[in-house]
Order: sequence, then C-alpha cells, then structure tokens
Amino acid sequence: MNGVGDRGGESVPDEEWERFLRESEAGAPGAPVEPSARAREAERRLRERSGPPEGWRTYAPARPRRRRTGWYVTGFAASAAVLVLALFPHRVVDWFGGGDGGASPAAAAPETARPEEAPGAEPGPGATIAEPFRGSPAARWADGAAGISVPAARATGWMDAAQVERALIRSRDFMVASGLDPRVLRGERPTEAIALLNPEQKDVQEYLRASLSSATPTAETDPLLLFSRFRPDHARLVGDTVRTRGRLTYREGRRGAVEVTADVTFVYPVTPASGDGGSDAEVVRTIVRREVVMSWDDPSKVVTRPGTMSLVSYALDLTNGGCSAPTGYFVPPFGTADEGAADPSHQVDPYDRTGPIGPGDTTASADGDCATATRS
Repeated sequence: MNGVGDRGGESVPDEEWERFLRESEAGAPGAPVEPSARAREAERRLRERSGPPEGWRTYAPARPRRRRTGWYVTGFAASAAVLVLALFPHRVVDWFGGGDGGASPAAAAPETARPEEAPGAEPGPGATIAEPFRGSPAARWADGAAGISVPAARATGWMDAAQVERALIRSRDFMVASGLDPRVLRGERPTEAIALLNPEQKDVQEYLRASLSSATPTAETDPLLLFSRFRPDHARLVGDTVRTRGRLTYREGRRGAVEVTADVTFVYPVTPASGDGGSDAEVVRTIVRREVVMSWDDPSKVVTRPGTMSLVSYALDLTNGGCSAPTGYFVPPFGTADEGAADPSHQVDPYDRTGPIGPGDTTASADGDCATATRS
C-alpha cells in the first residue's frame, strides 16, 4: 500500500504544485478529488478483516516522504484548503512532521503475507542512544507484540473459530514471552513461555532442562534456540522498546491439530552494561529472526495439557549476537568486529524476510557458522 499521497510511487513536481496553488486561489475548474487518507485506511482495514487468512494481499511498507521546508498556506478560503488536502495529502502530512526531515518516518503497514522484496534503505546515520533504530528498517516497525500480525480465525481441524482464535493469541503470547519479556532478556528463567509448552512432550522438556541448567550449552542445548537472552554484565537494552515485524499463519496439521507458524524478526538495540549510557555511548542492534511451528493438538488423539501446545520445529537467524561457541546468551560485538570467522563471500541481509530461514541463510548459527551481514 502506498504512503499517504504517494501517487503510484511518484511525487508531484514543484512546478505542478505551484501551478495548483495559483489556480486554487482563482478556483480551478474540474479538479479531481482523491479519497482521503482516512477513507483509504478504512477501506484497507475492511479488506484485512474480510479476507481469508491465507493468500492475503501484501501491503508494501509506506515510504517516508522528504519534508518540504518554507511552504505554508495562508489566506486561502476553506474550500481551497480542503482541495489541497484532497489533491496533495502527502504535502500536508509533510508540513506536520510526517516526512523524514527530522520527524519519525512513516510506520510500515502490518505484514500479512511473505513480502516479495527486502525493505529499502533508510535515511540517516546509525543508531544512537536517543534514536536506537535510526538508519534501519526497524525505524518504521512496530513496538513489541504490535509488530506480530495475527490472521482472522476460522474453524480448522478439531477447533471451531473461537478455539482457533485462542490458539493464535496463545501462540503470539509464546513469541512475546520468549522474545520480549524483560526478565527473560536479562537471563532469567522463561517461566511464562514454558507454561505454554506441553509438559508431556518429553524431548522438549529434556531440552529445557539441559539448556537452562548448563553453564556450557552445546549447539543442541543452546537456550537461544527458543529464548532471547543477554548477559546482564555484558549488555543492556537501550530504552524499553524492541521492534518487531512478522506474522502468524495456520493450517490443519497431523491428527486434525491446528498448526501455527510464527515468523518474527526482533531488533534489540543494546549498549555495553559497563558504560554510563551517555548520549555518545555505543549502540549495537542484535537482530534475531525466529520461525517457530506450534501444534495445538486434539486432546482426544494426543496426550497434552489444556492451554498448551507441542513444538514441531524452531529455527533461528542471528546477526550481531556472537559467532563463537554457544554461551547461552547473545554476545553483541561491542568495540570490535565480531570475533567469529565471517565468510565475506556469504552475505545476507538480516532484514530480508522474503524467504524462509534455511541452512545457507543465517548470519550466525549456534555452532559458530557465520556470514557477513550487509547492514545492521
């Protein structure tokens, strides 16, 4: 979906704008009327609510517009002002801080299907304590759980629509509890996330016991495979906001189960724990993409506990989180380049969500296999 006033991806030339302003004072006849931003937004929301959960249209992120300075309207009649808003809404948005000239960039539309291309470059230099997401696509992403899109529910497998809706909400709750809970990020036990896992799934319970109790985790028992954690004496979050982008999808799984897939990218801005947190402190963005497949099983066919789900699979793509042997914590590379031996011939974009996580797509894996990130 184009940004407000984006007419097919092209901005209105300055000469045309000046001509319009002159004609508006005299009353230009036959001026076309474009739907208002509010009308377009209402239409978009209606489409999102009414469409099926799979195969939704992909809404491309709204692009920030360059802010015009030195333009203002005065002396126009009310009708002319209304016409200005109808014909050139992006100009009005820019006047009131909607452009990229020092104001927050336009928010990206929710992700409702796999994007067809990676997000474009963002203006501005790198991250700072005051603006930890500046210069990255995350500058336009939503905060926390708001960035995880949940589709409309319909009866699937053994569940009716209301039950599917509860399963979707609990699936998002798991992603929040495992990747956004401040206590978990500080290295504490992920109690709320564990409470959503089927206690009868023995292999997962064994993984939890091994991963959360060992001081020397292996690639198979690394808690980072499911939970986001920073060592408190090494790194701390900048502010209290983590940016996210992703979505849930679902289908009927084995034995009539409702199988929910979460595909979410988390962007954690962190600074050295030993620093004073001043305005010139170093900020590194640790970028984590997770794909978690969860099965909400029919209790008449699978041994489970009410309100819990079984894990089918989980995968991790990590940037700026460490390339050495597993430690059980993300290790942002403060001060120097990451210590792992990154492969300069293998470059990946950590913000590219156009394909699934695969063996060759990760920037860092639990066993130290690293690639070079094209941006952070």
